[in-house]
Amino acid sequence: MTAIERGELPPPCTLQLLALLKQAEPATIGHFHDRGFLHGRIKAMTAVARSVGTAVTVRCEGSDGSILHHALGQLRASDFLFVDRAGDETIACMGGASMLAAHLRGVAGVVVDGCVTDIAELRDLGVPVWARGLSARTTRTGGRSGSFCRPVDCGGVRVHPGDAVLADENGVLVMSPDEAWALARKAIGLQLAEQQTLSRLRAGESYSDVLETRLVFQEAAA
Repeated sequence: MTAIERGELPPPCTLQLLALLKQAEPATIGHFHDRGFLHGRIKAMTAVARSVGTAVTVRCEGSDGSILHHALGQLRASDFLFVDRAGDETIACMGGASMLAAHLRGVAGVVVDGCVTDIAELRDLGVPVWARGLSARTTRTGGRSGSFCRPVDCGGVRVHPGDAVLADENGVLVMSPDEAWALARKAIGLQLAEQQTLSRLRAGESYSDVLETRLVFQEAAA
């Protein structure tokens, strides 16, 4: 009897949504939205461009990496693989060979809430990778634990299969496809408006004047 939970691949985000989302910057959305940002301990491990995709989720526990073997065979182009390591920060679950498998399936990016290995190979492949760090200790084949396409926890965020993903060197944001439309449109509008802000700064105006910042100071006692 296996303890592995297996779900079904989610519907992919539409190409129209992904094209719109790629015009937005995660940090711009961070000006007005608070949910769905993975914590900063998960960092870009390779040189990454802005990446978008559909979340596909895996929970890979301890030294048993078999569920990832299954997941890598299911990935579709523009999927974004999220790996919940169930708290493990000492064993790398993905390296050169597994990342090549993901790359050949057309993966948009890989997020590991834990460690990866073979960093030189990962950089050569060019797959956008975010993780907590590196380790020379790696997983084995057990085939008895984990989950595929079930909700997972990565970087302090609950990630659901089918979530829309927007990520760059500053961090990773997940959101439902429904809310992604509005978040992307608002961010793109702010980015266009920011060009006016930059022009005014270059013309010599102060940052506080451009942003119309107002501070309330306490009067000093006589």
